[in-house]
Amino acid sequence: MTYPRTFSHIGLSVTDLEKAVEFYTKVLGWYVIMPPTEVVSDDSAIGIMCDDVFGKGWDRFKIAHLSTGDKIGVEIFEFKNAELREDNFEFWKNGVFHFAVQDPDIEGLVAKIVEHGGKQRMPIHEYYPGDKPYRMVYCEDPFGNIFELYSHSYELTYSAGAYQDKL
Repeated sequence: MTYPRTFSHIGLSVTDLEKAVEFYTKVLGWYVIMPPTEVVSDDSAIGIMCDDVFGKGWDRFKIAHLSTGDKIGVEIFEFKNAELREDNFEFWKNGVFHFAVQDPDIEGLVAKIVEHGGKQRMPIHEYYPGDKPYRMVYCEDPFGNIFELYSHSYELTYSAGAYQDKL
């Protein structure tokens, strides 16, 4: 039987782990469940597992584990020789290009994101202007990771037929 699985966690790569932990805890209020820790390539269970994931030669990385208010995990990695991409928004290429969080005070959260080194990528848009107060905006963290802000839940926003008049 097929049933809807729950979302467990997402992994982000950054160039400065401590700064990323500070950004996500101060700006989004996520809490640390494992502080920044170094993982090295060795014969331990975690070392062998990382060889299987990253291949040989990864050497070492730092990682921290955070959690959102709804218990979704966020792994943040800083790999050796981490590089900040010039453009991390190649949405036309295969793969994950953003994640989304929800806050009814989008304007306040955008201001906090910018204040802490992130960016607002577009103006705030309304899904149903003059009808329902559902709003969204794309932002990015100081490392170029793209995320979207919603004023209301995903289910509420899309169950109201956000695109149905366009189909």
